[in-house]
Amino acid sequence: MDPASLIGVGLAFAAILIAMTLEGTPVSAILLPAPLILVVFGTAGAGIASGLIRDARGTINQARRAFLTKLGRPDELVDVMVKLAEKARREGLLALESALDDVADPFLKHGLRLAIDGATSEELREILEGEVDAKRIADRSAASIFTDMGGFAPTIGIIGTVIGLVHVLSNLSQPATLGPLIAAAFVATLWGILTANAIFLPIGKRLKRLSEIECDQMDLVIAGIVDIQAGANPRLLAKKLRSLLPPDSNKSARAA
Repeated sequence: MDPASLIGVGLAFAAILIAMTLEGTPVSAILLPAPLILVVFGTAGAGIASGLIRDARGTINQARRAFLTKLGRPDELVDVMVKLAEKARREGLLALESALDDVADPFLKHGLRLAIDGATSEELREILEGEVDAKRIADRSAASIFTDMGGFAPTIGIIGTVIGLVHVLSNLSQPATLGPLIAAAFVATLWGILTANAIFLPIGKRLKRLSEIECDQMDLVIAGIVDIQAGANPRLLAKKLRSLLPPDSNKSARAA
């Protein structure tokens, strides 16, 4: 698991808590149920309304994916495909069937199964690239829900503040209560801005980044499978695939 999201969100909330402590503001001052309910459920409702119900159903799973997804190492994936290419060149493409159980990457396993079953290189590319395109579309929809909620949350917070100020104006005859009421009214705006910039927008950006990395790895797998099917030289295949890796992932090439 890449801990960037957990570290980032934790750091953002820690900075807010430290700032409140230094200012002498108790944490209990912002833990008010009414603003929290309005911002959380109001933002969720606006996000659901902006899309389709099938998109909303996967929101919790997508949030979990943003924080808990474990990304595979692309250089290790290249090493696996090079070994498969060596076996295919030595024993034939059908010999890879016995090696499928040892392949951990599901997309690579799926592509190899298609190749073993006799799909042509054109059919192989068409099927696998279609699956990558479908994944990009699904991932874009998942990320857009959180991005949309990041846009809605501050406005929902302002609505909460307006509601609070209406309450303040109805109590002008009690000057002693005005200070706490005004402070409570602005808590909704605080939570709207906070959840947008420390939770919703980062999750949306994280999902987009994960999608880019995963789809790039799937494109790498497609290139490898097509060359394995064509009987490419394993050493040339290794050089070709490693040239497609980002510099920080290409450890094998740097060590060579």
